[in-house]
Parts: sequence; C-alpha cells; structure tokens
Amino acid sequence: MNQNANKKMKWALLLLNAIFLTIGACGGPMVMRLYFIHGGNRVWLSSWLETGGWPINFIPLLVTYFLRRGKEGPAAKLYFMRRPAFVAATVIGILTGLDDYLYAYGVARLPVSTSSLVLASQLAFTAVFAFLLVKQKFTPYSINAIALLTIGAGVLALHTSSDRPEGESSKEYFMGFFMTVAAAVLYGFILPLVEMTYKKARQALTYTLVLEIQVVMCFFATVFCTIGMAINKDFEAIPREAREFGLGETTYYVVLVCSGLVWQGFFLGAIGVIFAGSTLLCAIIIAVLLPMTEILAVIFYKEKFTAEKGVSLVLSLWGFVSYFYGELKHSKEKSETQTPETEMAVDISVTAPS
Repeated sequence: MNQNANKKMKWALLLLNAIFLTIGACGGPMVMRLYFIHGGNRVWLSSWLETGGWPINFIPLLVTYFLRRGKEGPAAKLYFMRRPAFVAATVIGILTGLDDYLYAYGVARLPVSTSSLVLASQLAFTAVFAFLLVKQKFTPYSINAIALLTIGAGVLALHTSSDRPEGESSKEYFMGFFMTVAAAVLYGFILPLVEMTYKKARQALTYTLVLEIQVVMCFFATVFCTIGMAINKDFEAIPREAREFGLGETTYYVVLVCSGLVWQGFFLGAIGVIFAGSTLLCAIIIAVLLPMTEILAVIFYKEKFTAEKGVSLVLSLWGFVSYFYGELKHSKEKSETQTPETEMAVDISVTAPS
C-alpha cells in the first residue's frame, strides 16, 4: 500500500510541476515579448523579472511549516537546507541570473517564434551535460528525440534573415540569435547541475527541500540581475517607460507583475520535474513546448510562419513522441522484470537519494 501511495504521489508531483512548467515555458516568452513590442527596452529589467517573483514560494513553504508544527509542536524545523545544498543553490542561482540576461537579450531582438525554436537546441546541450554530470542513461528513443529536436533548431538557423523584425539591423538580429544560443548552452548546463545538487545534497530529498533550493536559486539570480539593473540605471527609467508604454501605464505594471509570476512557474516546474522525473525529461518537455510557443506567437503577434518553422515544428513533435514512446516501452519492460523489493528500492531512492 505504501509503495502504491508513493508511486501515485510521485506521478501527482510530476504532473503538477509539468503544468507549472507548461504555463511558464509558453507564457513567459509571450509576456516578455509583449513588453518589448509595445515600447519596453530594458533587458536587465526583463531578466530580473524572470526570477523576481521568488517570494511567492514562501506561501507553500509556510503552509508546510505550520502543518509540521501542528504535528511536531515547537520542535518542528523551520527549514531543512544544509550548507552543501545552500552553496550549490547559490552558485546555480548566479549562473541562472546570467542565463536570464542572455535569454532576455535574445527575446528583445528576435520574434518569439524564432527564439523559441532556437532554444530547442538546449536539449542537445542538456543531454551532453547530463551524461557528464549525472551519468544520464540513454535509449535509442531518447537519442532519436535529441537528434530530431536539435536538427529542428538547426533548420531554423539556416534561414533567419527573412524573419528580422522591421527596423532592426542585421547586427542586432544576429547578436540576439547568438545570445539565445548561448542561453540554451548555459541552461543546458544548469538543469543537470540541479539534479547533481539533489544527489550530492547529503540529506534526505523532499519536495519541501526542493522549494527551499528554488528560493535560494532565484534569490541570488535576482541579486545578480539587480546589480545589472542598478549599473544600467533601469530603476530610474521604469516610471518614464511606464508613461510611454504603448498599452498604457497601468498595463505596463500589470505586464511586469504577470511576467514575474509566470516565469516563477517555469523555474518551479523545472526543478520539480527534475525532482519527480529527471533532467532529460525536463529538457524534453521544455523542448516540445517551444514550438507550441511559436504557434501562440503566430496567432497572437501575427509573426511569420515560414516553411523552416513548419519543418522545425514537425521535427520537434516527432522527437517528443519518440521520447515518450520509448519511456512507456521502457517502463513496461521494467515493471515486468522487477520484483516488489527492487521496486520499493527505486521508490525510496526517489524521495531520499544517497
């Protein structure tokens, strides 16, 4: 009974965090691009918003604390994170802040549909770093998915000049393109680094600890971007930019707040999927959501849907189907060969890895 409950809880957490990840991966770029389309031009401010909503994580943390306190009394721990996990989360947070800037710079220069598909190349980098850092095991289906999604991004990169926004120079466009690729490489490194932190934390891994790691990561990423905002004098520019915003001053602040909340869903979903699934699964979900974001950009922002984007979209969806078909097949074979004892060992390792 405990084994089945543990497995159901794992799948429930995976589904919940996949929903958060979906909302963030699709909504984040759309809201950010809305800011740039209607007169916003502060890259550091946009990068700050990607993690600036981190205090919202205190809500579930406080709820879990008071639940523990109700059961354990004053002896209940306020937090679980120890020094090794804190140091690792700090380093990852700083890297995330840098990645936020690279990504925001790309979105400022590229149409959402283009930047989203370029980011699909992140999957290949994630796969390489996952193999090096956490010894990720691959199947023919996952390798096929990685190849298809990477080729899809490559096809898009071959013919980008026709997609340049009006009034933007070729230099600015290609800088945005290469900064987006750099963001994909860096985040491809960050994802397996999070999983390695889970494995090397030297303490039982629970979802509460995952939330604490999320808070520390996003806090230091926000500090990094705050320094950039201060140097670039973005704080002084916000009131003026709000008055000149194409959709009105009130809408400007609504866009900023929504951007912070939606992006927090992305980061929370990402580390949650890694916790309940794996780094590769997280990267696969992000990769398949990118062409979905492209479709939304074509619908809402009237961006061009070129033949290259169509091919990239088909390859991305094909890769997604290939991966999940392989995972379902592997799970079925695994359930047929495992004994109850080994299944219990797997379940325990998910919640409390060594």
